[in-house]
Amino acid sequence: MSNKLQVLTPQNSQIIFIDQQPQMAFGVQSIDRQVLKNNVVGLAKAARIFNIPTTITTVETDSFSGNTFPELLAVVPDNDILERTSMNSWDDQNVRDALAKNAADGRKKIVVAGLWTEVCNTTFALSCMNDTDYEIYMVADASGGTSMDAHKYAMDRMVQAGVVPVTWQQVLLEWQRDWARKETYDAVTSLVKEHSGAYGMGIDYAVTHVHGGTERVSHGKRIGPNPAAI
Repeated sequence: MSNKLQVLTPQNSQIIFIDQQPQMAFGVQSIDRQVLKNNVVGLAKAARIFNIPTTITTVETDSFSGNTFPELLAVVPDNDILERTSMNSWDDQNVRDALAKNAADGRKKIVVAGLWTEVCNTTFALSCMNDTDYEIYMVADASGGTSMDAHKYAMDRMVQAGVVPVTWQQVLLEWQRDWARKETYDAVTSLVKEHSGAYGMGIDYAVTHVHGGTERVSHGKRIGPNPAAI
């Protein structure tokens, strides 16, 4: 049974990346595209840390959209890529089967990151929810639309239909939940340092200047200061 009061856990979640391809990204105007890619890859790495089953699906790779972001594929190099012709991923039986296999193990909370928000994400979310008892968690900052309005109103429409809006870092930290879970602590903080901007900078600062830890990279000698003569 659907229960949106239940938080995301590594046991109840699966993830699908929809059309994270260059030609689709070219049309994105709702988010900086380098930020988009950073967030998509960060989300994929989060899924890898917590062993979240991952589905990757693409549309018209050879004729229009191009290959999936290599940085995403590098995170999950053994994943199959489910190719489609339909803009709506739910129209493809291979996609349905992949999601159903994971849902049969209790993973009915589907985390979604795709392009574009107003087309591929919206049609998939509405159709999937109409036909199943799955829950959709739409990662707003790992998805993009062709304009700010296109993204916003698509998100609004999905939320009205029962989709849960989230951000990639929110998903990561919801999976971690407790910093006492040391088996994933180091991997999560390393991911944050790499992909979470100011948050990651803050962790680096805390490690070195609050807790007296070592820097995470080696570098040349720090020389100076040496004020020049006036």
